Order: sequence, then structure tokens, then C-alpha cells
Amino acid sequence: MKVLMVCLGNICRSPLAEGILQQKINNLSLGWEVDSAGTSSLHAGEKPDIRSIQVAKTNGIDISNQRSRPFRGWDFETFDWIYVMDSSNYRDVIAMAQSEKEKAKVKLIMNELVPGKNIAVPDPYYGEFGFENVYKMLDQACDKIVGLN
Repeated sequence: MKVLMVCLGNICRSPLAEGILQQKINNLSLGWEVDSAGTSSLHAGEKPDIRSIQVAKTNGIDISNQRSRPFRGWDFETFDWIYVMDSSNYRDVIAMAQSEKEKAKVKLIMNELVPGKNIAVPDPYYGEFGFENVYKMLDQACDKIVGLN
């Protein structure tokens, strides 16, 4: 199984989601692959936001070696599932899909916990919704993805 996590800049939410899911994959010896990307290339090549690095570290996960990259059309070929953080990310990724098969790979991550509710993982970049809260949301969703919940 190959899973891609996607947010806007690939410096806050999707790096956390990647790190959380990778830890669960490792703990369960699943042999899956996980990566992350952003719908924007604004932060390409950058490390995750220091606040994402810190909240991950507090929870025993090191995401400091990750680097931001933009989502590309070939990601549809590479990944089995593409989890997006909000409806804007969903629209941006779906707009790049070339087929219904590709569109079917794209899911809002929180729909794993509450199907059909289309709940967004808020972007914590500007501080309105804390990084710890985002971590908790993603941790619960990733439990569901690996079958722990």
C-alpha cells in the first residue's frame, strides 16, 4: 500500500500526517509506503514548520528530515490512496486527475473517522487552531487508516 498525505504547503499538516502514519506502519510492520506533498510549490524543498517538528517530537516522531514538495500528476500513478486535509486541497488535487480511477483515490482524511462529514483538518499555520489539536486529529485518522480503530 502506498499512501500520500496532501495539504497546501506541505509544511504543517501533511508532514505530521506522514510522520504519524509512518510510525504506525513501522509499529505494525505493515510494509506500506507513505509520503506527503502540497498543492502549492511555495515551500518546495523546505523542512516542515518548526511547530510541526516540535509537536511530532513531543509525541515521539521525528519529521525533521522531511522536505516539502508539490503534488504532481504522476502521484496518481504512484499512490493507492491520496489523503487531503481540506476541501480546497481536495478540489486542487481532483482538478489534476485525468480519470475517474484517479479521482477515486482522493479522500478527505477525516472522512476515515466520520464518513461523509467532510470535516477539514484546520491549517494551524496562523495559530488559530493549535498544532497539538491537529496532531490529535491526524493521529485518530491514521489509527483508522491502519485498522487500529
